[in-house]
Amino acid sequence: MCGIVGIVDAGGVSFPLYYALYALQHRGQESAGISTFDAGTLFKHKSQGLLSEVFNRDILEKLPGAVGIGHVRYPTTGENRPENTQPLNFSLKGHQFSIVHNGNLVNNTELVREYEEHGHIFATTTDSEVIAAIIARELTLSGSMEDAVVLCMRKLEGSYSVITLLDDTLFAFRDPLGIKPLCIGKTDNGYMVASESVALDALGAIFIRDLRPGELIKIDAGGISCRQITKTNHTAFCLFEYIYFARSDSVIDGVLVYDVRRKVGERLHHEAPVDADIISPVPDSGTSLAVGYSEASGIPFKEGLIKNRYIGRTFIMPTQKLRENAVRMKLNPVRGHIKGKSVVLVDDSIVRGTTSRRIIELVREFGAREVHFRVGSPPVAAPCYLGVDLPTRKELIAHKRASAEVCSCISADSLHHISLEALIEATGIDVADFCTGCLTGCYPLAIPHEKLESRHVDFIHGSYQTRLDF
Repeated sequence: MCGIVGIVDAGGVSFPLYYALYALQHRGQESAGISTFDAGTLFKHKSQGLLSEVFNRDILEKLPGAVGIGHVRYPTTGENRPENTQPLNFSLKGHQFSIVHNGNLVNNTELVREYEEHGHIFATTTDSEVIAAIIARELTLSGSMEDAVVLCMRKLEGSYSVITLLDDTLFAFRDPLGIKPLCIGKTDNGYMVASESVALDALGAIFIRDLRPGELIKIDAGGISCRQITKTNHTAFCLFEYIYFARSDSVIDGVLVYDVRRKVGERLHHEAPVDADIISPVPDSGTSLAVGYSEASGIPFKEGLIKNRYIGRTFIMPTQKLRENAVRMKLNPVRGHIKGKSVVLVDDSIVRGTTSRRIIELVREFGAREVHFRVGSPPVAAPCYLGVDLPTRKELIAHKRASAEVCSCISADSLHHISLEALIEATGIDVADFCTGCLTGCYPLAIPHEKLESRHVDFIHGSYQTRLDF
């Protein structure tokens, strides 16, 4: 889920990196960090906490340079430990090297074992350091960053969008299936890459395009160039980006997330209409879904729940107890909107079900006559191994439970999940180009004890072009 950004801009990058990361704070709230390079020195600052807790003006002013990378972290591999905070920074044969990563490797254990046999000592428990180890070893052998990335992509299995800094040159690459997002933008005096287009918007940068799956780009003072490292018959975009992760105003792989969610809301009404008094979102990710449901049904849209904007996402809190305790602090019902009313609550997903149950209980406590729950994703019935911190099957409320039983568990009067077909249709992207592992139990690459959807990836010889083909 992490958010990553890299900028090369002659006007300086520390403050732009900070603002860009602020736009990506929803992707990770555990820790934050920035590395910049200037006059032969790598400057860095990182710590656990929200971006506003980690950085201030004085700190940012001590991060000079025209090139830098940044990260906001939510852990899927690696514990909540200070040493896992990114960027990870290294010195290598007179060069300064820094790396940020969003994704999750499924062959992390095997790669750690292999590189420990080469003599590598790992200082963290994050798979980002494994990527750094592969690149560093190849750099010492060949001296070519491009060759190092090619070898790295041959070895890595899983999801990854990666941005690295090698002295004053920025490199970014995306896994062959494009599971994790990464896009390119034009700044006033250079270029940037980021997890979502909203980071570009925060800086007034011009959106160019998404990195292609399997693509490597290089940015330095001379401009930007690209190399297609891999080709695949299909992609495997993370469907949960459209369901939950991405901000509604982001464009992910050419699709505006808000439009997808609004269309999903419309289809939710067509699949499961209900005679109700108001349509209310579970904010914030349920808002655009509820707009679509209200427009399609003609039932008024009213906020039955008001969000405390100073409380983070409960889904990414590290323990179930914290998630449950945060619900009442995070959401407060509007008694005047719901008392005596039949309410349709629209949310993006149900994972464990405990948060949904607490929300419904709150709405009933404030006087709702009926509470109908409509969900903008199919039932989450399987774990994710590719970057989403979903629990084990036995913790998922939809695992081995019919919809009626889940409805009873969360104490709703009725429950409906959007069908997978309708969800895919709302994106406008072919189902073959999505990873639907958490919904179907079928994954786009080999995972022990799990089903595999066969995808063929070919490594090809690419070459740098004098300019990027936009």
